Amino acid sequence: MTVTSRREVGDRIGRWLWPALVLLALLAAWETAVRLADTPRWMLPPPTAVAAALRDDRALLLPNAWVTLQEILLGFALALLAGLLTGVAIDSSRTIERALYPLIIASQTIPLVALAPILLIWFGYGLLPKVLVTALVAFFPLAVNTVDGLHAADGETLALLRSLGASPGQRFRLVKLPSALPHLFTGARIAITFSVVGAVFGELVGASAGLGYLMERAGAQFQTARVFAAIVLLALIGVTLFASVALLERLLLPWRRHVTRE
Repeated sequence: MTVTSRREVGDRIGRWLWPALVLLALLAAWETAVRLADTPRWMLPPPTAVAAALRDDRALLLPNAWVTLQEILLGFALALLAGLLTGVAIDSSRTIERALYPLIIASQTIPLVALAPILLIWFGYGLLPKVLVTALVAFFPLAVNTVDGLHAADGETLALLRSLGASPGQRFRLVKLPSALPHLFTGARIAITFSVVGAVFGELVGASAGLGYLMERAGAQFQTARVFAAIVLLALIGVTLFASVALLERLLLPWRRHVTRE
C-alpha cells in the first residue's frame, strides 16, 4: 500500500471515527446528567429510554416513517423537476431571467407557516399538501444552483461550438450541462435535507400519518421518549438521503472528487 493510499484510508476512517466519538461522548453525558439530576422521563428521557422506544414502538414508528419518506422523495422529485426547468428557462433568455429571478428570490421571504395552512385548506389532509410544502422548501436551492451552473459555462467554448455550427441543443449537452452538474448536486444535497424539514412541518400543520404527526400526538400525551425516537428516525432518513445524493455525485462525476482534492 502506497503512502497516498494509506493517507486516503486514514482520511476515510477519521471522517467517520471522530463524529462517532463525539456523538458517543454526548450520549454518555446526556445519560449521566439525566440520571444524576433524576430528571422525569416525561421531561427528558435518557438515551437508553429512547433506544427502548425505538425497539418497542417500531410497529408504530416504521409505517409512519415510510409515509414521511414518501413525502420527502415525491416533494424532492417535484422540486428537482421544477428547479431544472426554471433554471434552463432563465438561462435561455435574459427577458425570462429579469422576469422570474426576482420573483424566485422574493418567494423566500414568504413564511412557510403562512402557506402550509392554505395548502391544507385547498388540498385536504392527504399526501399532496405535504408534498407541495416539501417541494416549495427544496425548490430554491435547486433552481438557484442550476442557474449558477449554467451561467458558469465557458464562454469561449460556447463561442467555438457556435462558430462550428453546433445547435443550441448540442451546446447545452456538450458545455452547459457538464458545467451545471456540480452546482446542481450542491443544490441537491442542500435540498434533500430541507425536504425532511418541509415534510415534517407539513405534517405538524395537519396530517393523519407520518413522523411529524406521530411526534405531535406523542408530545400531547407526554410520551417524550417516543418523540425523541421519531427525531432519531428523521435524522437517520436525512443522513441517508444526503449520503445517497453524495454517492450518486461520486458515481456520475468522478472527476469532481479529484479536482476538489487538488
